[in-house]
Amino acid sequence: MISSPQAAMVAPNLEISDADFQLTARLVRDRFGIHLTDGKRAMVASRLFKTIRELGFDSYHQFAVAMLTSPTQDTLSLLVDCISTNHTFFYREPEHFHVLRDEVLPAIIAQQRQGRERDLRLWCAASSTGEEPYVLAMVIHEVLGAEYGQWQAGLLATDISQNALQKAERAVYPTEAVSPLPPAWQSRYFEARPDGSSAIKAFLRKEVTFRRFNLMNASFPFKQPFHAIFCRNVMIYFEDDTRRALIDRMADALVPGGWFFVGHAETISGLTTRFRNVCPGVYRKEGR
Repeated sequence: MISSPQAAMVAPNLEISDADFQLTARLVRDRFGIHLTDGKRAMVASRLFKTIRELGFDSYHQFAVAMLTSPTQDTLSLLVDCISTNHTFFYREPEHFHVLRDEVLPAIIAQQRQGRERDLRLWCAASSTGEEPYVLAMVIHEVLGAEYGQWQAGLLATDISQNALQKAERAVYPTEAVSPLPPAWQSRYFEARPDGSSAIKAFLRKEVTFRRFNLMNASFPFKQPFHAIFCRNVMIYFEDDTRRALIDRMADALVPGGWFFVGHAETISGLTTRFRNVCPGVYRKEGR
């Protein structure tokens, strides 16, 4: 457990020296792949302020020496929860959900039926607070319809932040956050709570498996490859070498001809020859 060196709650001096920032940036890059430029120094100080104060340190330097020089797993968890960006919302970049509905899932389902299989494997590799994987589960339900119960069609959702995963598993959101979704989906997949919030209905919630997972792992220990992977708006925080290695691992985790979704602001062109571009942010692994 992380223990406080002082009982007193003091206002820490969060001025970060070059050496301390480089220590922080190197640790975050090596363990989580996130590239912190010098322009992120103020952001780092701001996000860690509450934690440093609660731990009783009186300066960023004291925190860095005590906690970051030889970090424990607790310290790494604390650090990534503070540093990682969990900005997401329901129906973000909706064109991708349309491609999934109209092209990807019908193709996968047709192929599965030819082999008399009923195993649909999708991975949301940066699930954040749950909005994206729950929408993916909704799309799968809409496409399979009455046949859903005949399929193994659950969804794996992973993230590096334990805080984000806890919110995702709770599956409760402000009602206004649900508004981008089609009205029929709002009534079909959500239930109103007395406090005015909206909760994902239990039947959908149980179809999404949330797990903590670091995309910087040298290998992905999945028993079977996926038909489609969503890894959107994550690699914008990585350097090219990190992106290239991650894309290669993603290709290994996909079936031949599998689909790979990244954010509209991202591209993997020039970083790999294992995918061909289908449309903005959508790629397909070579092979059949």
